[in-house]
Amino acid sequence: MKRRTSRPQSVPVRYVYRGAGHVELRRFDASRDSFVALTALLHRAFAPLGAQGLNCTCVDQTIGTTRERALRGDCHVAVCEGQIVGTMTLYASDDESSCELYRHGDVASLRQFAVDPAWQARGIGTLLIAFAEHWAATRGYAQLALDTPQPAARQIAFYRGQGFRIVDFMRFAGKRYDSAILSKPPIAMRALANWSRRLHATPPIARAA
Repeated sequence: MKRRTSRPQSVPVRYVYRGAGHVELRRFDASRDSFVALTALLHRAFAPLGAQGLNCTCVDQTIGTTRERALRGDCHVAVCEGQIVGTMTLYASDDESSCELYRHGDVASLRQFAVDPAWQARGIGTLLIAFAEHWAATRGYAQLALDTPQPAARQIAFYRGQGFRIVDFMRFAGKRYDSAILSKPPIAMRALANWSRRLHATPPIARAA
């Protein structure tokens, strides 16, 4: 099967939520965005898992690793007031992955997914997942997959709340834990349309001092 391109046309998405201000979801742009800032965000978001002894790559990966992983896929960021507050990298089917599901030609995967701890529980993670679904569905993928440490109960609960189901477990090379592999059929536009309606129905709320 011919591999799909991972450099699609940009789709701008904006929304206002719980006083979070104006949040823009867009493709990472190396000409104005910083891999240093992106790496720092990943470190902050994954610190609780590192404290549990889970040696996730994002816990302490180098800036070079962040850059390499982002450029291998289609990296997007959620930005508020010039600050990156969330990120994800979307991958086409990956023939080189050790995860069997990721190698399937009709499966896209979601990686380097994180929301800054100070911005969690504001809907940003849900927005990122909604866009990831749209990205995968409009490219003809039958499944959107991801992995997370099996002991990471909070993360698994979040993904299951977004409609993902656990389809397998595996241990990636170099890890001290098993990962849960989760998947769902992606849906185009429906979730994004809901965010668009929220945007037009909700006036901007000033950030508290």
